[in-house]
Amino acid sequence: MSGLLKKLPIKLAKKSSTKVSDNAGLPVEQPNSTLKPISNQFTKLLSVTKYLPNSARSSILSKAFGKVVPYVGTTGVYYEIVEPNRVVVSLNNTKTVQNHIGSIHAVAITLLAETATGFILGLNLPSDRVLLIKSYSVNFYRPIKKGQIAAIASLSDEQRLDILNTPKGEMVIPCVIHDRESDSERDPIVVEMTWAWIPKAELEARRQGKNNEPS
Repeated sequence: MSGLLKKLPIKLAKKSSTKVSDNAGLPVEQPNSTLKPISNQFTKLLSVTKYLPNSARSSILSKAFGKVVPYVGTTGVYYEIVEPNRVVVSLNNTKTVQNHIGSIHAVAITLLAETATGFILGLNLPSDRVLLIKSYSVNFYRPIKKGQIAAIASLSDEQRLDILNTPKGEMVIPCVIHDRESDSERDPIVVEMTWAWIPKAELEARRQGKNNEPS
């Protein structure tokens, strides 16, 4: 990540994004927090960009995080709000993410939820630990045929402290999926992502043990 910080696409700061919506249908309240962010590769990137205009900051974060997780970067996921207590990411309904009936593909919706919940956990995870997706639950009760969708993940200060003070654990992080241009009055889709984290040293020990097994 240190190399990525040095190579931030500063030219993006001169451009306004065409992907930022008016946030219609999103909750306006922000989680109140008295906790200071921890220091890791993600929060360092946030601190570098925090004084930029919102549109430029979102563009740079989207570009940078797309390099951290290349597969996510290919889908067009856009990072609108990236804070320790709240992450909002969005995705436009384009041909590349549609299914056979023109709706946003279920896999794309799941990926958006995984991105929002994974990054909010990553923002609160000490750098000596690694996060892993364990399971998820979602009910696709309706197709999403219009415009843009947004995924919102949030953590309370209590949850953030639990993550910080638990070297090895897991947590269910709900994610709300809003169809921003829908004329439906039905509730948004809710995805529950279960994430686990372990010390990097333990992961490395597991790898070494596997590598030392006779072939």
